[in-house]
Order: sequence, then C-alpha cells, then structure tokens
Amino acid sequence: MKIFIDGDGSPVKETTIEIALSYSIAVVIVTSIDHYSLKEYPENVSFVYVDKGADAADYKIVQLIRQGDILVTQDYGLASLVLPKGVRVLHQLGYEYTGGNIDGLLEQRYFSAKVRKSGGHTKGPKAFTQADRDKFKKTLVELIEQKK
Repeated sequence: MKIFIDGDGSPVKETTIEIALSYSIAVVIVTSIDHYSLKEYPENVSFVYVDKGADAADYKIVQLIRQGDILVTQDYGLASLVLPKGVRVLHQLGYEYTGGNIDGLLEQRYFSAKVRKSGGHTKGPKAFTQADRDKFKKTLVELIEQKK
C-alpha cells in the first residue's frame, strides 16, 4: 500500500507524511514542476513531477495508482477515475469519496460550473481549519487501520 497525494495546493501534505511515517507507508506526491522544492523529506516520501497543464497530475496519478492504495485529493473528477481501481480516496476535509457519494458530488460540480458559465456566482470553499485537519487525521488513521 502507498499513499498518493494530489500535491498541487494540498493543505494536508505534512499531516499525511507524518501519519504515513508512523506506519512505515510510502508516500508519493504528484505535483506540477511549478511546485518543485529542495526541502528535505523523510525517506518514505517521493515526488513525481509533471509538466504544467490542467490535468497532468491527475493523469499521472491514474497511471501510477494501484488497488489497495490511498489517494488524498480534493478533486472529484480524479476521485471518480480511481475509485473503480479499488483505491480508497480521502478528501482533505476528512470525508471519503465512495461509489455511493461520487455521482452526487460530480453532479453538484457540474451544476456549479453551469451557473458560473452563465454569469452567476457560487460560494467558494471555506477556509481550512484545525478542526478540518483533525478530522482528516482521524479518517486517514482509520483507513490505514482497516487496511492492516
């Protein structure tokens, strides 16, 4: 099992790495070359850099991820592509994408995009809080424990 992180702008990278390290699980962060970093990371962390492009990281994740892995992403579309592969997918707010909720989330995203295209406004995401981080930690640990 590996944990993949859709790395562009994820507020839970460090949290995920910390938890994965405590379980000796490899972490793969897939991100745009624009986010290249010289920061030192633990040995269990590797980076896959992709070219600039709207979905370049998503396509690379779909290519690399395998059944039994965990993906951390806020991207509903990416979640919908990897769920059929037997991947557990976790949002940074601590909820899991499943076959039971993904269609509704994609539909909601579609209608919001439609409103914006017609000149309307939709609410943006709320600010990420410590409570959100705590919920994410709890859910990630539960997912890992279920897979042991």
